[in-house]
Amino acid sequence: MSASFDVIVAGAGPGGIAAATIAAEAGLHVCLLDDNAKPGGQIWRGFGADSARKYPHSHAYLEWSRRLERTACEVWSGWQAIDRLEASTLRLERDGEVQDLRFHKLILATGARERFLPFPGWTLPGVMGVGGLQALVKSGLEARGKRVVVAGTGPLLLAVAAGLAHAGAKIEGIYEQVDFSRLMKFGLSLAKHPEKLMEGACYRGKTLGAPYRTGCWVTRASGSDKFESVTITDGRKEWTHTCDWLACGFHLVPNLELPHLLGCRVANGFVVVNRLQQSSMQDIACAGELTGIGGLEKALLEGEVAGWMAAVRKDRATMLTKRVDRLRKFARQMEQTFALRDELRTLSRPETLVCRCEGVAHGALKECGSWREAKLLARCGMGACQGRVCGAAAEYLYGWQTAGTRPPVFPAAVSTVAAQSDVPEPIHT
Repeated sequence: MSASFDVIVAGAGPGGIAAATIAAEAGLHVCLLDDNAKPGGQIWRGFGADSARKYPHSHAYLEWSRRLERTACEVWSGWQAIDRLEASTLRLERDGEVQDLRFHKLILATGARERFLPFPGWTLPGVMGVGGLQALVKSGLEARGKRVVVAGTGPLLLAVAAGLAHAGAKIEGIYEQVDFSRLMKFGLSLAKHPEKLMEGACYRGKTLGAPYRTGCWVTRASGSDKFESVTITDGRKEWTHTCDWLACGFHLVPNLELPHLLGCRVANGFVVVNRLQQSSMQDIACAGELTGIGGLEKALLEGEVAGWMAAVRKDRATMLTKRVDRLRKFARQMEQTFALRDELRTLSRPETLVCRCEGVAHGALKECGSWREAKLLARCGMGACQGRVCGAAAEYLYGWQTAGTRPPVFPAAVSTVAAQSDVPEPIHT
């Protein structure tokens, strides 16, 4: 099957929703597609018209979701873009069903995922990513009475700890690997972003019963057949918490599979765009975490700019660029603040798994000289996730460059890859 649109927006988080809404309000034929069951992305996961007010950022969610609903934008949920057939055609799959979509303009807003770093015991049941545990609790996982340690780095630690506390969990400790002085410097810079300062203070207010310590990190998780305790260090001494869950994540990395596949220029880990969100590829714009990890406001504003540019309203897009510039600067500050300390490279033992999909241990990779060599000799990154977890870890641990994507960018049925394309020309309105 096939279809054609003026604008396709890949990714239905806040940035994608804003882009699709603006373009559709301008009268364009728009498709907003995402592999999740509903729009919202991670930050608005589980939100609804009735339940959203329980969460932070509910006002923005309600405003943009209502605006989207009032447009003629087609929302395609549960679809994954796996290939580009030609310059302006994407191939999609959902549960073995295939669709080929032709576009005149494409906006990528595919968001980011957590960075995981291996340490002894990180694969035990009960050890989860910070964002992963947040998503599970939002989806109905019962947290009441659970003892939880939250560790790693980045603003997500406090946000998730606050959400878990609200859900009835007992937060045993929040451990940030960044030193206090660097974190304080970052905090002082938030004077230019008072809304973010207030948001952080609100999260901390909800977790005042839990110790929050900087310059500390996980050294190992322990348990026989499931997680039972976690050991923390500040570089001088160690201590152990007995608890039920460990939420551990090391900030975020952008989902670059589609930008790589489509030929967009990437530098320093992010897609390079101009002030109007246009990538190096003609008719392809990018918004949100793809251009820098900067949070909700940045994603929404960049989505608006991309939407206005798709509608050929450069005047409206240009009006937003000064605000976007300010938030991009904040994103760069955040990236520098939460840079990973060198000690984290030494946590893995020879038997510690780095690639969970293929069961590849740290000891099998130390002698490899590149990501390609690790794939060929040890099958690292060759499993179901195609390096989405171990790739970011390998870049940090071994200094390998893992960029490069070949179709299909997600696991797909052979019939999908082999299907013939019959796509009409895009409709121009």
